[in-house]
Amino acid sequence: MATTTDAHVHNRARFSVAHDRATAGAAILLRLAAAYLWYENLSWKNPPDFGKSDGGGLYGFTHAAVTNPVLGVWSSVIENVVLPNFVIFGWFTLIAETSLAIFLFLGLATRFWALVGVAQSFAIYFTVGGLPAEWKWSYFLMASTHLALLGLAAGRVLGLDQLLRPRVTGSSLLARAYRLAS
Repeated sequence: MATTTDAHVHNRARFSVAHDRATAGAAILLRLAAAYLWYENLSWKNPPDFGKSDGGGLYGFTHAAVTNPVLGVWSSVIENVVLPNFVIFGWFTLIAETSLAIFLFLGLATRFWALVGVAQSFAIYFTVGGLPAEWKWSYFLMASTHLALLGLAAGRVLGLDQLLRPRVTGSSLLARAYRLAS
């Protein structure tokens, strides 16, 4: 028969970022650094055409996937799908990266946005990784940062996930989705 003390020991044995100050501090700093990374890189993604008219900006970097391919299939998709519909793609990119900055800064649905960050990091690598001046490892470091945020559930430490997650109860699809995303 389990006693109150047994339950207490069992609960303390489970890892919790919030109870380890060094890990909690690292999780907060890593989350805020990743948010700032996305925020800082918004400045050159300029609507309405995102550089398409002069071949610069986001358009220029996206076109690099065709001129300096990393992966043939990716280059083909960029050339045949993305570039012909570039303004839509530019808005999608701007919205996705703005959302990454905001949601990671707030610590809201952090695990979901960490996965988006991993995907976006690899998308950027496949797009510009073939350029001679690019340091390819930076994109793997970006992806690794987001994997750490995912594993640490970094929004549960001084983020909105810490406040909201305990209040989201029930078995509805929305409640389960949020708990998984946070």
